Amino acid sequence: MRIFLVVWFGQVISMLGSGLTSFALGVRIYEQTRSATLFALVTLSILLPGILIAPYAGVLVDRWDRRRALMVNDGGTGLCTALIGLLFWSGHLQLWEIYLLLACGSVFHGLQYPAYSASMAMLVPKEQLGRASGLSQMGPIATLVASPLLAAALYSRVGLSAILLTDLSTFAFALLTLALVRIPRPQGAAAARPAGGSVHAEAGVGWRFIRSHPGLLGLLVLLFAGNFTMGALQVLLGPLVLSFATAKALGTVMAIASAGMFLGSVVMAATGGPRSKVVGILGALVLQGLVLLLGGLQPSLFLVSTAGFLYLFGMPILNGCNQAIWLRKVPHEIQGRVLALYRMATWASIPLANLLAGPLTDYVFEPLLAKNGALAGSVGQILGTGRGRGAGLFFIVLGLSNLAAVVVAAQSSHLRRVEEEVPDVQRPEPREVPAGAVAAS
Repeated sequence: MRIFLVVWFGQVISMLGSGLTSFALGVRIYEQTRSATLFALVTLSILLPGILIAPYAGVLVDRWDRRRALMVNDGGTGLCTALIGLLFWSGHLQLWEIYLLLACGSVFHGLQYPAYSASMAMLVPKEQLGRASGLSQMGPIATLVASPLLAAALYSRVGLSAILLTDLSTFAFALLTLALVRIPRPQGAAAARPAGGSVHAEAGVGWRFIRSHPGLLGLLVLLFAGNFTMGALQVLLGPLVLSFATAKALGTVMAIASAGMFLGSVVMAATGGPRSKVVGILGALVLQGLVLLLGGLQPSLFLVSTAGFLYLFGMPILNGCNQAIWLRKVPHEIQGRVLALYRMATWASIPLANLLAGPLTDYVFEPLLAKNGALAGSVGQILGTGRGRGAGLFFIVLGLSNLAAVVVAAQSSHLRRVEEEVPDVQRPEPREVPAGAVAAS
């Protein structure tokens, strides 16, 4: 675990710096344009290219040494940040340049998840993968909570320049930690390449592996559905709370919900999750479905805060158990490709839900529970009518959808028995480089 912890700490610091920059750039763009659409394009530029490039990033991770892939991620993303800084300091930074360089950084960042996860499988004993998965989620969650707070304080006091310099220093720190360790390379990596060796053909190897194991394919579909619910909630939470409370109350609800996610990652890191990871996945989804029923029931800050806390508490357990299964079952020589495809497929539902949730709320659910809506005399007698009650109904529908997904998934014997049906892969013993030595790639 020592080598993993060194890599983990370096990547967490790097993610913290990236969070500072993305927040500060978003604030600067909004200050200059007062456009919510241009502000939202910052998030899109950071997320979408990395998702689209994922299958090919996975191929490169399997071709290269995992440590090298992580170094390319940190070095390439750091270079894009440095170019933003140079343009800003020269006084020539334009909006399109920010979006372009953030998108380029996202392409490099697409290497991180498959390389980092595949490295975890090579470094951590399989009985500790649950704990390591919890730790791997704790870092991003902590940075998600801390980076806006730190960035807001720094931006108001020292400005964008200092934040960009801080971000560059975090990339340098991450590269230093990677230079001090060695990550074993899986045997048989060359043999896993199909004839011809094209990147496209190698990406297909990952998909064929998933398709040949119905239990893993079932998990992928189940997580796609679970992430769709999460993506919809990202859009719904604000309108639901603001329909009966203030923006300050919304901030409190979001802070409480984030605390639930952080606590869930701590629990996962400390315990490793339940012995049966499939039970952990299905149990977390049931918990999330039930609390969504609670959150949509009445316009109450207590109910919504409790639902948000418990929903996000289950998220690290769900993801940690799922990640542990994939790391145990996927051969090391193709893990980059398989994990990148898994990431792309499951994360694709989040922007899809973001796009659909707003129109569904405005044009379907809100009219149903308007004062004279179609459901005002039936469901409205329980949930209430008026502004925000349609969003509450949508909460309940999403909760029922979660529960339905669990019922359907539980019918699949392949999914229930994936831990028994798909054999565990064997992990080579990691070799540690003495402190201060730089390992060869």
